[in-house]
Amino acid sequence: MAETVAIIVGVVLVLVCLALGWLAVRRVRLMRGGGVDLCLRRRFAVTDWHFGVGRYRGDEFAWYRLTSFRVGPTVAIDRNDLEIVDRRAPLPGESFAIPYATSVIRCRDDAHEVELAMSADVLTGFLSWLEAAPPGYRQAS
Repeated sequence: MAETVAIIVGVVLVLVCLALGWLAVRRVRLMRGGGVDLCLRRRFAVTDWHFGVGRYRGDEFAWYRLTSFRVGPTVAIDRNDLEIVDRRAPLPGESFAIPYATSVIRCRDDAHEVELAMSADVLTGFLSWLEAAPPGYRQAS
């Protein structure tokens, strides 16, 4: 009986280590490919912030949740349909959920509305990418 429990515990530990290793390798690959750290939330409650990595892919901003095993992006936002609705500083109650954010922007596209919390450097890059749309494309307000 004790041997069976030891084997089960060993298998569970190996699976947990493999899962953590996968998440670590995934984060490193995303960051090396031009990723930026930012938090995102789709439901607007204080506790619904999720850490992730954002990447610019042409006219698309892809966000990958850090604790997800999904291969593709969790959220993809098209620059041509994106509109910035609001920009604000993090609320005092949000400081535990988004510790490094200096700005929160609420964005809307055809599919959904999200809030992105990011540092000043990431915000500068995001706004530059947004404004760099080719002539003739719809511009965000």
